[in-house]
Amino acid sequence: MRIGELAHTTGVSPRLLRYYEEQGLLTTQRAVSGHRRYTEDAPVVVGHIRAMLAAGLSTNVIRQVLPCVEGPGPQVNACVAEVLRDRLHGIEEQIHTLENARSALTGLLATTAS
Repeated sequence: MRIGELAHTTGVSPRLLRYYEEQGLLTTQRAVSGHRRYTEDAPVVVGHIRAMLAAGLSTNVIRQVLPCVEGPGPQVNACVAEVLRDRLHGIEEQIHTLENARSALTGLLATTAS
């Protein structure tokens, strides 16, 4: 499958597909002509990448997790549970920080003369 076909199938731009390749998330083979050729499972892999990006994972974390992902779901094997738990904990800390900032800002606004 060529990059244009993969882009069309997944709805992901060729530029973003090249970025995934640069980040080590998506593998390609090069044809004699130099064009990228993707395997038949590439659309599923792109779907996994998109799902993990939507979950707030960085490309570095995705690179770690991707070998432990199966199926179209994606379903993640237990081998990366600790990495995912760490990321979830980080997100929960960010939420707590934002909630505190919201409360402080609400308090400041309450004391502001209109």
